[in-house]
Amino acid sequence: MATILVNANIYQQRGQFAQAMLIEEGFIQAVGSNEEIRALAPAGCEVIDAGGRTVIPGFNDSHQHLFNVGASLLMVPLHEVPSMAEMIERGRAFIAEHQIPAGEVVLGRGWNQDFFTDTDRMPTREDLDQISTEHPIIFTRACGHVAVCNSKALEMAGIDRNTPQPDGASIDRDENGDPNGIVRESGAMAMVNAIVPAKTVADLEKNIRTAMDYALSLGITSVQTNDIKDLNYREMWEAYEHVTHGERPVRVYHQCCFTAIAYFLSFLNDGFGTHVGDDVNRIGPLKLFVDGSLGARTAKLSRPYADDPSTTGITVMDQNYLDAICAIAAANNMSVATHAIGDEAAEMILSAYEKTMRTPSNPLRNGIIHCQITTPEILERFKKSKILAQVQPIFIHYDKNIVYDRVGKELAETSYAFRTLAEMGVHVSYGTDSPVEDMNPYNNLYCAVTRMSLTGKGDPYLPDQCVDIYDAIDNYTIESAYCSFDEKKKGRLLPGFMADLVILDRNIFEVPAMEIKDVRPVATMVGGEIVYKK
Repeated sequence: MATILVNANIYQQRGQFAQAMLIEEGFIQAVGSNEEIRALAPAGCEVIDAGGRTVIPGFNDSHQHLFNVGASLLMVPLHEVPSMAEMIERGRAFIAEHQIPAGEVVLGRGWNQDFFTDTDRMPTREDLDQISTEHPIIFTRACGHVAVCNSKALEMAGIDRNTPQPDGASIDRDENGDPNGIVRESGAMAMVNAIVPAKTVADLEKNIRTAMDYALSLGITSVQTNDIKDLNYREMWEAYEHVTHGERPVRVYHQCCFTAIAYFLSFLNDGFGTHVGDDVNRIGPLKLFVDGSLGARTAKLSRPYADDPSTTGITVMDQNYLDAICAIAAANNMSVATHAIGDEAAEMILSAYEKTMRTPSNPLRNGIIHCQITTPEILERFKKSKILAQVQPIFIHYDKNIVYDRVGKELAETSYAFRTLAEMGVHVSYGTDSPVEDMNPYNNLYCAVTRMSLTGKGDPYLPDQCVDIYDAIDNYTIESAYCSFDEKKKGRLLPGFMADLVILDRNIFEVPAMEIKDVRPVATMVGGEIVYKK
């Protein structure tokens, strides 16, 4: 059935707006004035009157963890919890409200000690023991690179004073040499997460549906998500196949994470690889991690942390491993997207890409996710090798308050250089890394345009890196589509493109910059079908 959208302010590209569009079979067939589109409309077609509202392409989050978003929405809510005391109280209330039996694992995510008003330290097992000593408890920091466990969880995981430190990770100790409950990076976090019962495909689907409902309510129609990991790829792919070809139409492009070459080879031997799938569920790049997070001081720097000279961060993968797995990906025509926050981590992955790319034009569209701490030399290497930058402006909300302390003035003033990268011709796309940050695209746009915290307090961080709202929206739509080789059919409201769009409650191109974060959808459409309506 055909649909026409009329009386709209349709953003097509900078300086180009239209009033109406004709949609058939999920694609935009024509765009023009109300009169032009009404004249083209077939008899009996559906008419949607936008009431003069602004319409933009559906948002495409270029890096997040959709499954974990759904999981976090079903956990103890800890994002921006204001104090240690409040975190403890929320844990107690969650156990009581959900009547969780003793022995069952209790999970939470989102705490950040820098937001605590009653202490400036990370929580430890003693703090979580105040919630319960009968339930194993694991609370993951907002960044996803640190977790804290109570004594019961450590006991069930078999972690004690004699447990050796895992490679590329850390089990923190107290003054007596006993584990204090804090575990850093995947090698250590996997040890405690091993006590969490394995999920069935039905469990996976529940988390995915929960996250997709939230995404659609925000106008997000496509996600590039890191949920396929190591040996879960068959079950996770099956769950996504069921959900995306069922009642939840968010389009998914998978960033597939493998921590061992043997797992990656198994995945390839099973016939998976970049481009496998269809327009609603498709395999994208190999996803790698080189380092951790800035907030946890596990991002890998080329020099000691300015506020902790004892460390330069953690290297999750060494150069030889990176070179080897990137070479396998290139030989199998699979793209690579790598987490790199510290400048040394960026240097390492750029070196691996440069060694394995067959041509300097980057035909596989290899990218670096986060691209936070950089030098001018690193930016030049992005430009020379045409490496994609998949960035998260929302990180500025928190990081602007710590970056100078963490890395020092020199590095801080050449970092988060998202506008410079774009002006150099680098493809820059926006994501949220949700649930590290909220999936909310309007907060993300606000931070890109203002370089301010969401509170609006303080000075902007490197204001010369601010972009205007047109570039910000393009980076969130057409540039994200470029990451998934979809730029000719997704990310613009032009004839021949997918009818994925969001109708906004106000004109985002005209509201004051400080109010961008307050814009919300009236309706979301995927493939010409309304999938969310306020």
